[in-house]
Amino acid sequence: MLRRVLIAMMFVFAAGPAFAEDISVIVDISTQTMSVSVDGITEYNWKVSTGRKGHRTPTGDYRPTRMAEVYYSKKYDNAPMPHAIFFTGGFAIHGTEYIRSLGGPASHGCVRLHPDNAALLYSLVARYGAGNTEIRIQG
Repeated sequence: MLRRVLIAMMFVFAAGPAFAEDISVIVDISTQTMSVSVDGITEYNWKVSTGRKGHRTPTGDYRPTRMAEVYYSKKYDNAPMPHAIFFTGGFAIHGTEYIRSLGGPASHGCVRLHPDNAALLYSLVARYGAGNTEIRIQG
């Protein structure tokens, strides 16, 4: 009997939603900001740069499709895209060396972050998994 109770308790703790970790990344194009929540609690708010005039950042709800700690753009002259989290086609969230541009549109459509923030976001997604990460781009 005790064994059944222990097994049942283990199942409840392992399967219960209170122990599920989810990452929510919300990019607001209109304010050029990103908020990152872990399990429903907003942990970070950062300035970003999204697509400049003539280069839109796609809006919608996504999950990461692939990740690359070190990546260089094949389309834009080998431009560095550190800690890239791709979410649709060739569009990614990634670090940038152009940190003075953060807070305003400046990219070819990707979502650019300060390199330290990109590394932190990358590590969170790697830790909790792409399947547990939602990316919403709005505005």
